[in-house]
Amino acid sequence: MRYRDTQQSLKALYSVAATQGGYFTAKQAAEAGYDYSHLVYHLQARNFERAAHGLYRLPTIPLAEHDDLIRLSLWSRGQDDAPQGIVSHASAMFLHQLSDVLPTKVHLTVPPGFRKVAPRGCVLHKSRLTTAETEAHEGFAVTKPLRTLLDVARNSSITDEQLERAVHDAISRGLVRESVLKRELGKVMSPTRRDCFASLVG
Repeated sequence: MRYRDTQQSLKALYSVAATQGGYFTAKQAAEAGYDYSHLVYHLQARNFERAAHGLYRLPTIPLAEHDDLIRLSLWSRGQDDAPQGIVSHASAMFLHQLSDVLPTKVHLTVPPGFRKVAPRGCVLHKSRLTTAETEAHEGFAVTKPLRTLLDVARNSSITDEQLERAVHDAISRGLVRESVLKRELGKVMSPTRRDCFASLVG
């Protein structure tokens, strides 16, 4: 591998880590010019911190507001080193400030073929998401409001009252088109929940 000089390598690594709450992967370090021996040296010198297997951190970068979500996003990376997990369901509701939901666990949607076992405090939902259904945050991706509401409407992870408030919040704030949301909710709700929301679904 052709290595950059020290300052160039650090600058390249910093530019990546700064978008990920200070974290970087071993592959990203290698692309910036740090091989395994360099990682070991900088870990011993405490210039880098080991966060998990194959995951490191620059301690000079302050922790991000949603550090836990960034770490889980990077934990979910596949063989191509790209994160596969998307923050969704009640966790996405919280980020979009829909209703007053305070999730006790982090919800991630991952591809159907995802094989990693969820760490403690994390719930995995398997589904294929399109790029039109997600949006980027600092260091992770999250489902957009419409997809988020449809996800939580499909199951009983939140109460009917919380869902109703979230629907009204999304519509009143212009986060979703009312006609589209009502039509799509009618498709995904269970018969019992659909009866409860007869005035909200088309």
